[in-house]
Amino acid sequence: MGRDVPALTFTREDRRRYRIKMQECLEAFAQMLRESRFDSARPQVGLEIELNLVDDRAEPAMRNTDVLEAIADPAWSTELGRFNLEINIPPRRLTAGGPDAWESEIRDALNHADRRARSVGAHLIMTGILATLRQEDVGEAALSENPRYRLLNDQVFAARGEDLHIEIAGADRLRTYADTITPEAACTSTQFHLQVSPEEFADYWNAAQAIAGVQVALAANAPFLFGKELWHETRIPLFEQATDTRSQEIKVQGVRPRVWFGERWITSVFDLFEENLRYFPALLPLCDEQDPAETLNRGDIPELAELTLHNGTIYRWNRPVYAIAHDKPHVRVENRVLPAGPTVADTLANGAFYYGLTRALVEEDRPVWSRMSFSAAEDNLHTAARHGIDARLYWPGMGEVPAAELVLRRLLPLAHRGLERSGMDEAWREPLLGIIEQRCVTGRNGAVWQKEMFHHIDATAHCGRHEALRRMTQQYIDYMHLNAPVHTWPVD
Repeated sequence: MGRDVPALTFTREDRRRYRIKMQECLEAFAQMLRESRFDSARPQVGLEIELNLVDDRAEPAMRNTDVLEAIADPAWSTELGRFNLEINIPPRRLTAGGPDAWESEIRDALNHADRRARSVGAHLIMTGILATLRQEDVGEAALSENPRYRLLNDQVFAARGEDLHIEIAGADRLRTYADTITPEAACTSTQFHLQVSPEEFADYWNAAQAIAGVQVALAANAPFLFGKELWHETRIPLFEQATDTRSQEIKVQGVRPRVWFGERWITSVFDLFEENLRYFPALLPLCDEQDPAETLNRGDIPELAELTLHNGTIYRWNRPVYAIAHDKPHVRVENRVLPAGPTVADTLANGAFYYGLTRALVEEDRPVWSRMSFSAAEDNLHTAARHGIDARLYWPGMGEVPAAELVLRRLLPLAHRGLERSGMDEAWREPLLGIIEQRCVTGRNGAVWQKEMFHHIDATAHCGRHEALRRMTQQYIDYMHLNAPVHTWPVD
């Protein structure tokens, strides 16, 4: 859903034509798979980070247009809410220049953007949900100016036919309704991309699905929403509910949600794109002039515009991506389960764990997805989102075990092996995966620190809930800029 779209209304003819074009795109995609037309010689990794904007008091700043103009860099773009921005870090080989080079590139880009944001009275913060965000901050006025967001909002509510119902119970309970999709803007994530060959895609996607719960348990960083203390990774249930196009009656009938874990292990990347067409009506039926079959027949690479636009409105936690780079098509897994932050050091540690572990699982003689039910993987995701690093997760051969024990005993050695197989030597691996190890040993991630710091301030300063959240967020920003991993952050 990254490209600009015009502000317009859709007719029945638009939808009929779009359905035909999507089927033509799917057929062209199948032909490309049969003819092995994809680039897989030098696979790359990529990273997108969504960030929040705050003012000098760590309150939401509705300034993304001004900040984007100040940054003046095409790597940056708006997101759904006026208090959001996103950076797309250029793709690279996993081991190119070593992890220090990637960390320096990311930190330089974020620090430059933060300096430019300060020039217009804003600051950047990497966190799963901005703790100072109030419900009144996410009304219609919070939608970003780009017409695509207004159009998406209108189409979601046209499909749904009623206000969104958001209900999440944790230490506190949130029950509310929304008449726009802007509560979704509260969810800010880190998205890891992994380019793979079409032949390997299913294995990597299955592996990513199998470890989604583990990733969330380790990296949870979104315990507060609208002033309430909810799940350790509240972003997961909020995103599922804030983009739901189904009324209650449609849910009961078993219609799939647009924020979707899936329902089965796959055997091909084609399975996912085919499911998109089979299960989900188009939200944005915008047709491109390109004929994909004709483009293929003359030896060119089709954009598959309708297929990719539709894919961008179906929010799988691990999403398939078709793209063209340097005149060659490729496919990649977009891993979307993780929150943003707390630091660049934490982000790269999360990436090392993900990239190393998926490779190791793919190369096992007996894949984990052949020994684990799909529903168990989905249950792990929601259990991890609710309980964070204290979650008990299921893993084949171990049963239900604490997430930290699972990582230390079984998964961290696999992640080391996968990174080694990718060409990353021990001197590079140890600092990155050592952060993951220490999170497990200390039982501390972003969500734990936020909760502890909030309760410490609340108990000692007696300043009121929102003020305690504001002070916690200011301290979070200070530590974020130091780039020390979150498990080392003090609470005082």
